[in-house]
Amino acid sequence: MMGLAVSAVTRWTWRRMPALMHRVPAPVAARVAGVLGAWAYALLAGWGIPAQRTVVMMAVVAALRLGARRWPWPMVLLLAAVVVTLLDPWALNQAGFWLSFAAVGLLMLSGQDVRTPADLPWAQRAVHSLRDVLRTQWIASVGLAPLSLVFFQQVSVVGLVANLVCIPVFSVIITPLALVGLAFPVCWDPLAPLVNQLMSALGALAGWRWAAVSGAMVLPWASALGLLVGAWMLASVPRRWKVLAVPGLLFLLWPTSVSLPLPGPPTGHAQIMAVDIGQGTSVLVRTARHALLYDAGPRTSPGNDAGRRVLVGLLRAQGVTRLDTLLISHGDIDHVGGAASVVRAVSVDALLSSLEDGHALMSVPDRAGRRPSHQRCEAGQRWSWDGVRFEVLHPTEADWAERAQGRRSDNGMSCVLRVLTVADEAAGESSHSVLLTGDVEAEGEAALQQALGASGLASEVLVVPHHGSHTSSTPGFIDAVAPRVAVVQAGARNRYGHPHADVMARYRERGIAVVRSTACGAWVWRTDQGPASEAGQCWREMAGGYWRAPLASAADTPGPDVADPSGEADEEEAIPRRRARRRRRSRADEDA
Repeated sequence: MMGLAVSAVTRWTWRRMPALMHRVPAPVAARVAGVLGAWAYALLAGWGIPAQRTVVMMAVVAALRLGARRWPWPMVLLLAAVVVTLLDPWALNQAGFWLSFAAVGLLMLSGQDVRTPADLPWAQRAVHSLRDVLRTQWIASVGLAPLSLVFFQQVSVVGLVANLVCIPVFSVIITPLALVGLAFPVCWDPLAPLVNQLMSALGALAGWRWAAVSGAMVLPWASALGLLVGAWMLASVPRRWKVLAVPGLLFLLWPTSVSLPLPGPPTGHAQIMAVDIGQGTSVLVRTARHALLYDAGPRTSPGNDAGRRVLVGLLRAQGVTRLDTLLISHGDIDHVGGAASVVRAVSVDALLSSLEDGHALMSVPDRAGRRPSHQRCEAGQRWSWDGVRFEVLHPTEADWAERAQGRRSDNGMSCVLRVLTVADEAAGESSHSVLLTGDVEAEGEAALQQALGASGLASEVLVVPHHGSHTSSTPGFIDAVAPRVAVVQAGARNRYGHPHADVMARYRERGIAVVRSTACGAWVWRTDQGPASEAGQCWREMAGGYWRAPLASAADTPGPDVADPSGEADEEEAIPRRRARRRRRSRADEDA
């Protein structure tokens, strides 16, 4: 916009100065001034990556025109992309790079011509301009929809309406007044109410339940097919050929096990994903047609939590638009911190927790505008989804009574959940189980042992209690559970020193494979694919970058922690020792 405005003013001025025209033709001056004007405005706007791309694209096109070269539009677009990549090679990893170039390419591919004939009456020119704006926005919205599904697993339904309002208002009113206000501040006075009202309207539009359509993360071949179909639909080809290509979009809109990188489990089995959430806990449990999220990770600051940063994107990528149950083990911020963001982003049928009555989470509406029904977790609760059994083992009714008397901590009220797949002997399948423990401590572990014994606690996978703290993972509890794999969810170099060295030693002594999120990333296991020690996979191993060394699987290292090539394990275990040394030095200084 700024480039066109500066170019138009320069052309109009230049043609009225014969001396300048004899030295430099007006079209040449207008193109150079347009690029310089766009560059100056981009600097004023902060010189962000999108602004850099726009200026470089304009400069490339202007240079070709000044050199009297008329390249085919694909070559012009390719040259601009090459220049941007040379200036910023990491731009290739940004969604904005592909969205911006794809938008321009789609307009060129469709044969769009935004120039309005100058010899038309003003009424016809207005109609022609309006039709061009509508067609441009339609092409951009429809053409970029497959790319949005690939990058964000979401495409806006209201984006076309929002752009039709925002682009003219910002281009014709807000931005010019903001720039003129640099010289005449009085022009800023009407901007505040206008911008506030516009943002309120956009917020209401975005809050509509059907404002966006969600998909799922798909395999590269499905993404490429969807993008090709999107481009084909806007190409200048007969309509009947466009219709034949529509089925290619179905892999993006309705992914199946054929196109999903992590397809859901079959009936009778479960998929367990211990999410790489930092210093906190979050485990996604999926059956054939249901999903449960156990805890939602930490909140590090207002507006910055694991739900917003990690879980919402993960659920969308997995195609999970509805949680049958959100189970919050207890009220610590590293377990409930991201729950509100999750509830707002997806539909949640039920909330199961040990939170106190009146907790803020219970009043948060979900994506459908409903408040999930809340029920406190209590030992003895059982249900079955698609042949998979879920059992709540802790807290007991007695624990709730002690909580009412103020004699039970939040950690002591942690909801402990056991997920069990039943063996199908006819099919030659064995049963599998996972124990999710929250921050249950030694007292709770002893109560579980006494109430259930080894037969009621035995699980193939144990999510290590309290991130590997000294307060948990007592030897008797580990022996009762007898896991083959222990999963530790803790942040790298966290200030608590989790997991502690002596706790990890207890698992090593028993030959239990330890999987740590700091080295493994998310740990994924589908019970139909075999034992956890063999079929469990680290996400960094499944989808690691070219710079990562191959990770060992849990089965490769039954004693020590799973692949920690960075030395984080030794670093984290050394934290308490360094703190102790600092305290000793501090006391020595005080004595001196």
